[in-house]
Amino acid sequence: MLLLIDAGNTRVKWACIAQDFGQDGLHFPPAWEATGSVSHQGFEQFSQAIAQFSIVSCLISNVAGESLQSEIEQRLQVLFPSLPIRRFRSQAICAGVRNHYLEPTKLGSDRFASMIAAHTQFCGQDLIVATCGTATTIDAITASGDFLGGMILPGLQLMASSLAKNTAQLPQIAQHTDMPSLFATQTDQAIASGCVHAQIGAILSAVARFTEQYQRQPQLLISGGAAPYLLPQLRHVKNLHWQHVENLVLTGLWIASQAETTIHS
Repeated sequence: MLLLIDAGNTRVKWACIAQDFGQDGLHFPPAWEATGSVSHQGFEQFSQAIAQFSIVSCLISNVAGESLQSEIEQRLQVLFPSLPIRRFRSQAICAGVRNHYLEPTKLGSDRFASMIAAHTQFCGQDLIVATCGTATTIDAITASGDFLGGMILPGLQLMASSLAKNTAQLPQIAQHTDMPSLFATQTDQAIASGCVHAQIGAILSAVARFTEQYQRQPQLLISGGAAPYLLPQLRHVKNLHWQHVENLVLTGLWIASQAETTIHS
């Protein structure tokens, strides 16, 4: 069994998949044996969840620092003492994706894995990929696999929390389950509306700029834990081709694991 780990700034996502799955060709979505997600304080739950599997290989994308990397590796070594643990890192070329970052290795490994997943799963399409988590990343990749770069902005909840903390008399808010209309009539809903539509505006700006520059409209892929809060607003946008996809990073790690490049121990 192959264990894939996406260690982000807030949560650690993981998936187990048969080691030989995909040898007869890539299938989407991948047939995960199990998946899960824990906070940085929830590693006991993580250990209990994966202990039942016969893990023979592990591939990790980690953007949350070396301390978290060490903790993950220590827990894995307790459960599986001889387990090979490999670190996924961005590079210039992988799985048909050409990374045009000025310094390719400086691109976050999660973003690079997402590009690999998006390009492979939606082969032959120009794409804008919006991943909405602690931060929101909005990246562009052409149908031929050229990753053009992207933008990073505060995620939905981070944006709302920052506004609430730094503006007098505005309440601290959690993510709203009932998203208000654009012109809200209560302060906390106005914060939520402003933050949601700021995210939507950045995404639509990326789509429009790509369309203007390349004279063709890209498909929008939206992913991440905060994506469900944005989807209702996307449904109001006319002539926008979009799709909600899940587990892009884990899927990209799985695809990369099928290649023999890009993986460093």
